[in-house]
Amino acid sequence: MNDMHSTITVRRAISPVSISDNTAAVSQIIDLQGYKSLEFVIAFGSLADSDATFTTLVEHGDAANLSDAAAVADIDLLGTEAQASGQFDDDNEVRKIGYVGSKRYVRLTITPANNASAALLAAVAILGHPMVAPTAHPDA
Repeated sequence: MNDMHSTITVRRAISPVSISDNTAAVSQIIDLQGYKSLEFVIAFGSLADSDATFTTLVEHGDAANLSDAAAVADIDLLGTEAQASGQFDDDNEVRKIGYVGSKRYVRLTITPANNASAALLAAVAILGHPMVAPTAHPDA
C-alpha cells in the first residue's frame, strides 16, 4: 500500500481570509528543516470583483525572519507562479506550486489587483520527503 499520510507534514500558510482591497495575503514563514520538498496549495473561494487578479509570489532565504528574502528562481519551482495565480472568474478553484530549492525558509504571497469586493482565499503548506519518517501525528 502506498502511504502518503506518514510522509508529509501540513502547515498553515494563509488562514482563510476575506480581502476587500489590494492588500497582499502573506503566508507564515515555512521552515523546511528536516524536509526536502514543499507544496503550497491555494484555495480560492468566492471572488466577487469582476476584474480582480491575484498574483502569486514565492520567496525563500536562510534567515528565520526572511530578512534575506529573494524571489525563487523558476528552476526551484514545480509549476509556475502564473499557474498558481488566479483571477475574478476562478471562484472555488484550487491551485498549487511546489518548491525544491535549497533554502531553509519559504513564504507565499498572494497580491490582489483591481479588487474592491470580498475575495476569499486560504493556503496550506505540505512538506514532503522527510529526513525521518513516519512524520508525527498530528502534525505539530
